[in-house]
Amino acid sequence: MADYILLVQLDIPTEFEDDFNRLYDSEHIPNLLQVDGVHSCARYKLHESSDETTARYAAVYDIDSPDIPDSPAWKRQSDLGDWATQIRPRYTNRTRSIYRKLG
Repeated sequence: MADYILLVQLDIPTEFEDDFNRLYDSEHIPNLLQVDGVHSCARYKLHESSDETTARYAAVYDIDSPDIPDSPAWKRQSDLGDWATQIRPRYTNRTRSIYRKLG
């Protein structure tokens, strides 16, 4: 198990959700799993929240180091495929948080 998780939350307009989900699962995750120190990714869609500004989608990546998401390897893999041109310009309300495992 990795010592850190990267939590990425975002919204996507409804008309792009199908492409977003398809490309996330078929391109974006497989590409990022090629980066050394990235072990897994699990995706979630919001079920409920006490905060109405919470993004509808979340991805949790198990990573070895907090530096990985800013690395050249991550950027290179993140820019592959249709993700960078078809999805990235359309998402909103994006937040990125890194948590360190306790204990």
